[in-house]
This record gives sequence, C-alpha cells and structure tokens, in this order.
Amino acid sequence: MRRLPVAITLVLLSFTIACSPRDFLTRRLATDLIAGSDSFKTTQQFWLRTGVISNKDYTSPEYLTLRRRGWITGNGVPCPAEMPSPSCWDMVITPLGVDALRDWVSATAASSQYISVPVAQRELLTVTGIHKDGSLADVDFQWRWSAVNEVGSALYAKNTEYSSTVGFIHYDDGWRVVEGGAPKDTPPLSDALKNAVPTQ
Repeated sequence: MRRLPVAITLVLLSFTIACSPRDFLTRRLATDLIAGSDSFKTTQQFWLRTGVISNKDYTSPEYLTLRRRGWITGNGVPCPAEMPSPSCWDMVITPLGVDALRDWVSATAASSQYISVPVAQRELLTVTGIHKDGSLADVDFQWRWSAVNEVGSALYAKNTEYSSTVGFIHYDDGWRVVEGGAPKDTPPLSDALKNAVPTQ
C-alpha cells in the first residue's frame, strides 16, 4: 500500500520535470516574451535634419512641434535642383534647441546634417487575448510610447495607446515570440509594431 503513493509522487514529479513553464502559453508568459524581445525594446529614434529641407518636412507634425517649443527655426530659401519642392527652408537649431538637444548635437552636428535623437521606448500595457491553433498562436496586446527625454515628451503623447497582434510558435523548448522569418499568417513582432493601430 505504501508503494502506491510513492509511485504517484514519482509520476507527478516526472511530469513536472518534463514540462517547463514555457510549455504553457499564458498571458504572463506572453507579456514576458514580448516585453523582453529585441524588437519591442528597440528605442525609437527621431532624425532631425538641419540645413535646406523641403516644405513637406518643415511642416510635418514633428518639426511643427519642435518649432512651437522654440527648438528649431527656418528661413525660406530657393530649393536646390535635386529637391523638387515648391518651397524650401534653411532649418537651424536655436540656442534653446541646442540646450534641449546638446547630447546629440555635439555628437553628430559637425559631420552630418542629420541628428539622431533617441526619443521613446515601448511600454507594454496588457495582453488582451491569446488564440492558439496547435503549435501556433496569435497574441493581442496593447502598448504605448514612453518618452526617454524632453524631446520624446514633446513628440509622443503618453495617452495614445496602440493595439498589435504578434505570432508565437511552440518549439521543443517552449513558446517563442516570432521576431522575423514568420510562417505564413503568423505576424512577426516587428510587423505587429509597425502595423499597430491606436486603441479606441
């Protein structure tokens, strides 16, 4: 009689050892895998161009925001031959802008018209659903941009949330988020983030 509880314990122990926590696609595991993936953790860069720029660039929402903050300004100039635009602007960074952008201006301004400014990182809010089909799954989640500096705060509204769907595949060592080279109908995370739609 004593052997039966010991046998049951050994069987349960073997099942516990055979299954890893990654074998069960829960919302918590999906959250950890999405938030820890390289695509999700990539910092958003804003490329600020100085010098002669097209009217389309100068009137874009990003440049308009920077102008309202007093960080950039421009004077109307004739467009160069290689820039087919009805009007152009000679865009410069103001002293106030140099103060806000000093870490990035000093690093690149001497050698390039383009200044790369890290502005935001993604913040995962919640996993809203999981649809499994055998060894494949689609995971719906919501996220938003979180500014990493003053420039990011100006360019990204914190209250805008996005919805995305990403594919997962179950391998022999458990579930993994699809980062690239996805099977047909399984969206990789990079595409899911590019095709995100604002939540209602």
